[in-house]
Amino acid sequence: MGAVSNYWHTLRHLRPIQLYGRVWFRLVRPRVDLRPPPMLRAPSGRAWVQAARREQSLLGPERFRLLNETQDLSNEGWDNPARDKLWRYNLHYFDDLNARDATARTEWHRALITRWLREIPPGRGTAWEPYPTSLRIVNWIKWDLAGNPLSPESAASVAVQARWLSKRLETHLLGNHLFANAKALVFAACFFEGSEAERWLDRGMRILEREVPEQILSDGSQFERSTMYHALALEDLMDLWNVTASYVRAIPSRWESTIGDWRERIGSMRDWLAAMCHPDGEISYFNDASIGIAPSPAELERYAQRLGFSDRPALGAPMTWLRESGYIRIERDDAVAILDVAPIGPDYLLGHAHADTLSFELSLFGQRVLVNTGTSCYGSSAERLRQRGTPAHNTVVVDGQNSSEVWAGFRVARRARPIGLEVRLEPAIEVRCAHDGFRRLPGKPEHTRHWLIGSSRLVIEDRVSGTVGRAEARFHLHPSIRIDANAGDDDQRKDVVVQLPQGQRVHFSVEGGVLRWEESVWSSEFGRTEANLCLVADLEGPVLRTRIQWSSAV
Repeated sequence: MGAVSNYWHTLRHLRPIQLYGRVWFRLVRPRVDLRPPPMLRAPSGRAWVQAARREQSLLGPERFRLLNETQDLSNEGWDNPARDKLWRYNLHYFDDLNARDATARTEWHRALITRWLREIPPGRGTAWEPYPTSLRIVNWIKWDLAGNPLSPESAASVAVQARWLSKRLETHLLGNHLFANAKALVFAACFFEGSEAERWLDRGMRILEREVPEQILSDGSQFERSTMYHALALEDLMDLWNVTASYVRAIPSRWESTIGDWRERIGSMRDWLAAMCHPDGEISYFNDASIGIAPSPAELERYAQRLGFSDRPALGAPMTWLRESGYIRIERDDAVAILDVAPIGPDYLLGHAHADTLSFELSLFGQRVLVNTGTSCYGSSAERLRQRGTPAHNTVVVDGQNSSEVWAGFRVARRARPIGLEVRLEPAIEVRCAHDGFRRLPGKPEHTRHWLIGSSRLVIEDRVSGTVGRAEARFHLHPSIRIDANAGDDDQRKDVVVQLPQGQRVHFSVEGGVLRWEESVWSSEFGRTEANLCLVADLEGPVLRTRIQWSSAV
């Protein structure tokens, strides 16, 4: 019954195109079109601006470090089934062509492209799946525009890849995949000229005309509400602005307003990303999020400035309320807290959603203190399921259940929805919100969380109504945080002191519960985990008050 329920509560939210699109995608396979490519188009606007840089991933002529795993191409080949699908995807992106210090590796890059053309059969294997094809088309063209002319054979392959992609658009997935498909078609359309390129442009721009207003919310957030995918979407939109400005004659006037809208959205997307970062400058961990997949926020800001966008105003307001996406940043004195009062994502697209409703992250004195567990892997493993589950986040778990029914690798059945949000700024900053995710359980429990932040303290009140067997609030400490060595063991503990790397001490205390801690792991990047500790407050009744107090004294 559980499997049937999961399928029903997942499938009923999908759009029809996702259902019949999946059938079409599996049954209809186009033929590879190897006709000669269209003529190359000469740039006709301002010069291409250096795009955002990722970290180096090509360590030698055939040695890759991807997702924190290092392998040699001669040992692995291009499509080793023993490697995770995501690793193989990354291998075929060719991100290193445009990574840091890429010019020092130009000969490696040219040889690698030549080898790929020689060894990868057109239309077959992981390499030719639509998403890696989309990213590779863009990376090869960006590399050319950066001063590394593609060989005639490479340029011809770009045309073959674009033709293939135009018949393999991921309408069954939608979201960031379809966005990447459309971006690649626009890049290919600018790179080539003629009627075929015009068809690619029309198709790509029509998709973007529809998808950008849907995927980029009014507060600037990418609608899947993942800081990582938001950063990728921001890079995508800036790349599109960059390439269309470099090929102005390729763009008919009817698309001017669409491209003008991109400029406005880039500004709000930069603001949103800044609000969702910690004082260390990197992203917070809500839904699927990991450092190192997208360019860093600082690198994206440098890219925006190279493109001519104005400086973004500095943060510093006591509260930044990202209303449509559903996050609140609170900044007071030495504390920055980022609160999740958001839907977990668009109902028809929850592949990157976590059961993290009413979680939050906290930095003190510029150092991360409370962190959600993060994302180190995809696929359908037990670890993937654990990282998506409610216990991996700084929120309340009722009867060992997830607030949203995450299952498989990228699916969600019944999902929590935030309700009753209240925000106050005076006399102290207060945020109150509930969610209905546990109402499906016997006793129909409901979790309400109230944050109150004042000078050197944060008070969190968790109330669980209805009938429950057990409830616990979880607070995951950053790996650099240590529990006071004198804490000892106490079955009825009400408080604990932790120490920050710079020596400051933070006092956690609870009323209406008992405090303990357990070992856990935190994942800052794909393929990487670090040991950390999780403070767990077991509720003794319906209400738990947790006080977090700190001092700058060392």
